[in-house]
Parts: sequence; C-alpha cells; structure tokens
Amino acid sequence: MANHMDIEKIGFTGSTEVGRIIQEASAKSNLKRVTLELGGKSPNIVFDDCDLDQAVAAAHMGVFFNVGQCCCAGTRLYVQETMYDKFVQKMVEKAQNDRVLGDPYDPKTNHGPQIDGEQLKKILGLVESGVKQGASLQTGGAQYGEKGFFMQPTVFADVQDHMDISTQEIFGPVMQISSFKNEEEIIERANNTNFGLAAAVFTKNVDRMYHMSSALKAGSVWGNCYNILVPQSPFGGFKESGFGRDLGEYALNHYTEVKCVTLAVLRRIHSLSCYKLAFT
Repeated sequence: MANHMDIEKIGFTGSTEVGRIIQEASAKSNLKRVTLELGGKSPNIVFDDCDLDQAVAAAHMGVFFNVGQCCCAGTRLYVQETMYDKFVQKMVEKAQNDRVLGDPYDPKTNHGPQIDGEQLKKILGLVESGVKQGASLQTGGAQYGEKGFFMQPTVFADVQDHMDISTQEIFGPVMQISSFKNEEEIIERANNTNFGLAAAVFTKNVDRMYHMSSALKAGSVWGNCYNILVPQSPFGGFKESGFGRDLGEYALNHYTEVKCVTLAVLRRIHSLSCYKLAFT
C-alpha cells in the first residue's frame, strides 16, 4: 500500500522503525500523504502534593493496561523524592495483588499474554539488562507459567535515566520508577528522549499543572489521570513518536485537500472562498 501509485493517504499506527519505511516508500512512489502514530516512552510525573492513592491507581493502569502493549504507556514513572518510598511500596503491593494472570477469555483475568514469543523474549531481555545495570527489581521479572507467552507484572525502582529499560520502548508490563527533586529537574529529564507521544502530571497545584503541560514535549498531556482518549480530542506525537493526529477535527484535515477556485466574471475578479475536497 505504501508503494501503490493510486493510494493517496496512509495512516499508520505502529513502531517507529516501520513508520520510517512507510515514509520512505511514500517518497519513492507518488508522494502520498502520510500520518504516523508511532512508539513512545512516556513520562508520568508524580508530585508530593497529589492524591497518593489516585496517582498509584492511575499509574498502575498507565503501564499494565493491555499488558503494557500500549504505545502511550507511562513506563517512565517519576516520583518526587519526598514521597518516593511510600509510593513504591504501594505500587509494588498493587502490582502483586491486583493483576490476575490467566486465560484472557476468563472474565476474572485482567492480565493476559504478550502478542507472541518473540515479544516475550525481548521483554525478558530488557528486564535482564535492568538488573545488570543496577535497577532494583521489586516484583515480577520472569515468565509466568510454562504455557503461552505470559509475563509477570514487573516493577523496577531506583532506575537511572541512562539504563536501557528507561530509554527503550519495552511494550510489555514493566514499570520503571525513578525519583526527582523539583520541577526544573524533571522537565529536563522527562523531555530527554527521542519520543514524545504522551505524558502525565499528578498534582493538586493548578499553576504547576499548566506550567508542566506547556513545558512537556508530548502530543497528549494528562492531568491527574492517564490514558484518557475520547473521539473529540486529537491524539498523536512529537519527535520520533510520529506526526499528524488521530481523532478530533484535526484528524479530518489529513484526509482532505484544499482547492482554490478563482473565476473572472464581468471583468471583475472574485476569489471564491477556499473549500476542502475530500479524497475519493
């Protein structure tokens, strides 16, 4: 499709690597319009003035929803140092007690398998690198059972920004928790990534929320919640997380062309209003 001369628009959701291939194919074929919603390594920032239980619950779902197989998963979890230890304790307990692994067709199950064996192998390899590089494995870290591609819900603490688990998109149920001191520090660290799909901030300070949402280089910023997607709100990324938007009115612009028609009538030039012509 990306190479087809009669296709005028490609909208792709997937990895950054495949996104590059699609864009290259567009350039080599008919210069079709391309929008890309690609990978992410989204920061989830928790300040010490937040509602602790709410932040733990939202951050838990921000990583473990869909077994971590979510492009906007908030896997880089930053917690202010004044509440760090308490937050880590609560998060580990929640990961151990709230995830029910097993048959995805069982209504009680909320933690199914990874997509295939290759992905499970990649996750296990990154978990191993986290241990070797000095992160503190709090829970999980291994395959669950002998049948299928199940990964235990995994939580790392004391993660440093240079570690592989903090820089690479794992696409699995692996949470990385780090501490920070203040706003200035965490803005720089949160933006120090090639990705820019999403971010979240937990705080009761409205001024801080507005400041952080403006400073974070991400296509979506959630405040005191995570992974909230509605049809009216545009969704897409900055940097290597892609370009263009899905959802909302902005998404429609990618599927239309602007045509300007100018007619000479009775020796007077009237410029008609521009209008949008949908692809057919």
